[in-house]
Amino acid sequence: MESKKERLLKSLDNIKTDRPPCICPGGMMNMITKDLMEKIGTYLPEAHKNRHDMVKLIEAVVEESCFENYGVPFCMTLEAEAYGSDVDYGSDIFEPHVVGFLIDEIEDFKNLKEMDFSNRVEEVLSAIEILKSEGNKDIPIIGNVTGPISLATTILDPVKFYKALVKKNKLAHEYLDFLTADLVKLANKMADRGADLIAIADPSGTGEILGPKRFEEFTVYYINKIVDSLAKRNIKTIVHICGNMTGVYKEVNKIRSNTLSFDSMVSMTEAKKNLKDRVLMGNVSTYALEFMESSKIKDLTLSAKRNGSSIISPACGLGMKTPIENIKAMLEALEEENA
Repeated sequence: MESKKERLLKSLDNIKTDRPPCICPGGMMNMITKDLMEKIGTYLPEAHKNRHDMVKLIEAVVEESCFENYGVPFCMTLEAEAYGSDVDYGSDIFEPHVVGFLIDEIEDFKNLKEMDFSNRVEEVLSAIEILKSEGNKDIPIIGNVTGPISLATTILDPVKFYKALVKKNKLAHEYLDFLTADLVKLANKMADRGADLIAIADPSGTGEILGPKRFEEFTVYYINKIVDSLAKRNIKTIVHICGNMTGVYKEVNKIRSNTLSFDSMVSMTEAKKNLKDRVLMGNVSTYALEFMESSKIKDLTLSAKRNGSSIISPACGLGMKTPIENIKAMLEALEEENA
């Protein structure tokens, strides 16, 4: 039988496995829930800033048979905070969020210093290093970075940013070049410290918001800068894009990651039809995971597999009140079918 790490890495390379892996990368797709925290007595928001608590929580995800991977950080505020943004760390049921925008106009990015890789970034990097050093060689470690468009719209008002793509096009490219250079550094630091692969989530870079032309010009182009940097080191990547893919399948197919992940509004059957040769991941509804019966979750899991998902995962970030039995139902469904 394949190990968790072997199964995932083979799936990313589109190599047949005994069954699909069941993962939740981290980052935007945080897998830490209130049930899990109460079970082991370690809690968010404190663990966002403490490498040892981070490790306890992420190891519990695998020990409790929720998912088959480790993944940090547990939110999408890490990079913005490293530029100087104020962060509300949330609670045991609410995820962190940035409080206010760091810059007022797109021109102001020129006053930003490069990303600070100490403080909380170092806690995340150290957590990866601890996970690697503890001998968990059969469990894949996923490092998470925020996609360039999503980071850009966390630091600057999204309305101003999206307008700048048209009215201040050259400046918008300069802004994204600046941010992406630091995201490349962060992703590579995660790989240096032991991450087996990197997940990039860019929920604000959707084709619905940008349209096909600017989706390719901005989302695809800057994500590929991160992907290509990692590919030179043979570090595999997962890219998650939110929103409806209808109208941008041709463009999204130009993202050079090993795997593409979509949210639950995307029909996996339609995605497979349009992206025949790509490895697809997802996309069990997070609404269903939080509010439906575990038997329904098993049905949705096997449906995702039948419809073309090579890697099973929640469609987006889990609600932190999601019952642990519902999370475990995904992996149970795959194991029972494969028994």
